[in-house]
Amino acid sequence: MNTIGIVPARMAASRFPGKPLYPISGRPLLEHCFLRAQKYSGWDVLAVATCDEEIRAFCESKDFPVIMTADTHTRALDRVAEAATKCGLDVADDDIVVCVQGDEPLLGADTIDAVMAPFAADPSVEGTVLVVPIRDEATFKNPDIVKIAHDRNGDVLYTSRAPIPHMKSFSPDGGAMRVGGIFGFRWHMLRWFTQTEESPLEIAEACDSNRICDNGRRQRIAPLAFRPYQSVDSPEDVKLVEAALETDPLWGTY
Repeated sequence: MNTIGIVPARMAASRFPGKPLYPISGRPLLEHCFLRAQKYSGWDVLAVATCDEEIRAFCESKDFPVIMTADTHTRALDRVAEAATKCGLDVADDDIVVCVQGDEPLLGADTIDAVMAPFAADPSVEGTVLVVPIRDEATFKNPDIVKIAHDRNGDVLYTSRAPIPHMKSFSPDGGAMRVGGIFGFRWHMLRWFTQTEESPLEIAEACDSNRICDNGRRQRIAPLAFRPYQSVDSPEDVKLVEAALETDPLWGTY
């Protein structure tokens, strides 16, 4: 079984244009993500996928493998799927393709381990999503952060930019969780996803995982024990990441 990691990146991010190459603690965001993803030892392939010449030039200057994709993709998973077909491997149905979002500068080998673990524990699992506990009310109410609800088996029920589950008064013990921006798929599942039209709840919430829920398919949560984990969704997030890096155990190792 092959394990293929794809880091999708494009300069035209709607909420933060030019985000992949924006400097954070002296290094472009994309560089943090790729070098930290490299800490996971199980990759057969790890590459950046982009449609932008600026990103290709940067990757080549750093000797990061880079795969050029169409400039018509608006969803990261569509870019990831195209890149998987160009990664140099003959990808089989049960191979695992991991989308490592290029705006997760606090990821590490532990986050990839978490996303991979459900596949090993249950061969019927077709897709996984990293989830991180929410411990503060600002994160819970932030519409840039996708929240998630799951059933007792750990399969995703719904994802939303609204605060879920409902709480009359926020509590860090209320069970709220956020999507962590790393997704694993059996190759046949990712192909199905990209060949299936956008679903009503996916469109309403702007959350890709709802396409899976809407069509009665399953995606297993991959829980990560709470630790500082900050995505970069807007320019305001940069200072939060830089503050978190000051005490991050991987900072200084790449």
